[in-house]
Amino acid sequence: MTETPDADDTPEARAAARVAEKNAVPVGMPSALWVLIAGFIGFAASFTLTVEKIDMLIDPHYQPSCNFNPILACGSVMGTQQASVFGFPNPLMGVVAFTIVIVTGVLSVGRVRLPRWYWSGLLAGLAMGVVFVHWLIFQSLYRINALCPYCMVVWSITIPLFVVVACITLRPLAGNPVARVLYQWRWPLVALWVTAVILAILVRFWYFWTTLI
Repeated sequence: MTETPDADDTPEARAAARVAEKNAVPVGMPSALWVLIAGFIGFAASFTLTVEKIDMLIDPHYQPSCNFNPILACGSVMGTQQASVFGFPNPLMGVVAFTIVIVTGVLSVGRVRLPRWYWSGLLAGLAMGVVFVHWLIFQSLYRINALCPYCMVVWSITIPLFVVVACITLRPLAGNPVARVLYQWRWPLVALWVTAVILAILVRFWYFWTTLI
């Protein structure tokens, strides 16, 4: 009696497995942990903002927990058009996006190698998030004239998360001189970005900060 070969042991299956393994992206544990931790932080901030927004819709007189003073006030930001760019509260996008990041982090910590197309898609999504974050920073500083503390948490982790995912995704470009320089200077560049945002906040609201001294 002729034995039927296992479907997973055919030449075609073995070739497909080799291609899948070749396209799978290895992720170091520090990077995997950062993706996971950043996902949880971003999700927590976005979820809290969503709950606060719902409370404000239920009770127009509700004061969000992140209303600390005239400048640091989530309520002043959440009531603007910029807080619902696509017709629904912006934090809902964060809830969905950071859920994906959490799942990615869990799989990476578990040593599950995801395909390069997945990481490329995540990087593209984070790139759009970075652009959106900078638009929100500009709107908060120069149009709304108030800062949302929970939003600032999302700002502070989006750039580092983008850098980590970029390093994971673009590893094949390690031999490129420009890519190598950017990789070596990635964290100083992030520190420079954070410093620039902090300085912009200090300068924009200096008239208020001086009253606290």
